[in-house]
Amino acid sequence: MTDQSSQPAPPPPTEYRGPGNPNWYPGMPSPNKSGRPANRPDKRLLATQQMLDEMRAIVAVLCAKALEGDVGAAAIVLSKTMPSIKAQAEKVQFPFDASAPVSRQVEMVLDAISDGHVAPDVGRQIIDAIASLATVRASEDLEARLIVLEDARGL
Repeated sequence: MTDQSSQPAPPPPTEYRGPGNPNWYPGMPSPNKSGRPANRPDKRLLATQQMLDEMRAIVAVLCAKALEGDVGAAAIVLSKTMPSIKAQAEKVQFPFDASAPVSRQVEMVLDAISDGHVAPDVGRQIIDAIASLATVRASEDLEARLIVLEDARGL
């Protein structure tokens, strides 16, 4: 009679089964039946706590150096604590007729740029907005014309 404990364990599956012990497979007795012992902290939690403690020390050193006049340290502290300032265009006023044809609207913007009422970069933004609006209007017009044609043909 052969003893069942002397038989070799079945080979593990050959496909990848994810993280964990690659030598353990379903059906095999657990190598740690009672689980992780109580009062043993999670290693990831300990590592995170240690990083937070060290981060506090690093921030304290950076702040102290910034207060001493270190420009590089001050730049780091300010870049991480202050929101970045984004450029905003000034409000502009110039003669503009939104009902005019698109080419005339662009001419009005170019005239405002040449007269100094509008900065060139702001004028470019306005022209881009006019072009976008013209594209939307053209597609709306095509849709309306298509509906009329389909109604005429009885589709």
